[in-house]
Amino acid sequence: MALSMKGYRVISVDIPRVWNHHEWIQAFEKFLDAIDVHHIHLYGTSLGGFLAQLFAQHRPRRVRSLVLSNTFLDTHSFAAAMPWAPIVSWTPSFLLKRYVLTGIHDGPHEPFIADSVDFVVCQVETLSREDLASRLTLTADSASVGNLLLSDSHITIMDTNDYCATPQQLKDQLSERYSGARQAYMKTGGDFPFLSRPDEVNLHLQLHLRRVGVEAQPDLVRGISRDGSGGDPSESNDRKEDSDNPPQDDEGNFESPSTESQLPAPESSEPHSLNELPLSTAKCCFAGQGDAVILLPFPLLREQITVSEILLQLTLVTLVPHLVGWLYITSKHWWKSRQLV
Repeated sequence: MALSMKGYRVISVDIPRVWNHHEWIQAFEKFLDAIDVHHIHLYGTSLGGFLAQLFAQHRPRRVRSLVLSNTFLDTHSFAAAMPWAPIVSWTPSFLLKRYVLTGIHDGPHEPFIADSVDFVVCQVETLSREDLASRLTLTADSASVGNLLLSDSHITIMDTNDYCATPQQLKDQLSERYSGARQAYMKTGGDFPFLSRPDEVNLHLQLHLRRVGVEAQPDLVRGISRDGSGGDPSESNDRKEDSDNPPQDDEGNFESPSTESQLPAPESSEPHSLNELPLSTAKCCFAGQGDAVILLPFPLLREQITVSEILLQLTLVTLVPHLVGWLYITSKHWWKSRQLV
């Protein structure tokens, strides 16, 4: 919300229910085509950061810069920690939620971090079994990020120094891969710095966008006129049409020409409360000039649930109703037999 009001176009997007990384790339590209956005700036945390890198690898002409937070280069370690991944689509919802929530640090937190954790937990409880299974499948599907055509100078690594579900070894691998990237560290923030430290995250995002040639256009933010209306819609549409004309794409050149720097007004600049934001654990948000994206995260989990435990709980879920029914019938017949005697 703060970036929108400063003059950046921001669009929030749920990751669709997809079952492999190829489907994700195709679905995200179709979405960009549907809203007529040609070039984007991606911000990703955890799984969102990994998906952002994959999209930048396979669609290099569309991605102009990356901001990566608490993320990784490959999913092999998570796949090894989930040997039951082949049956994740059949796993009951309560087991999937338990697996997701066990990865969230339950120790004492600062108030803002505790609020962010409570918010994410509430959002996880609202997710369907299919959505949870899709997110976990993307996490456990073995894949790795290849070489990017994007210059390291257009990448910012923004990590937190306190507890994080992403192992430090994986974060170090990311820093080594993008050795020329700008490093921005936050002392605290937990797994969800965009919720617990929004002002600090927004500051780093603005600095990153300025470095890659994207300036805020506060004069194009739709204001409230004296009669209470939201401004002239035709004027807003004219600006959008101008900004949607893609500039000539020079590889590695992210300077914004005058026609491109005209930021269209956000589609919806009215503020919403935190509870109204549909954070379904893995999301995208766009930030930048008419065409940028922010990926919000999916909490990755290091705790293992063994195959035997999964099978045991599946067996209990299946057999308990039959056992209860058998006990009821048996007790009923026993009572009738006693009455006859």
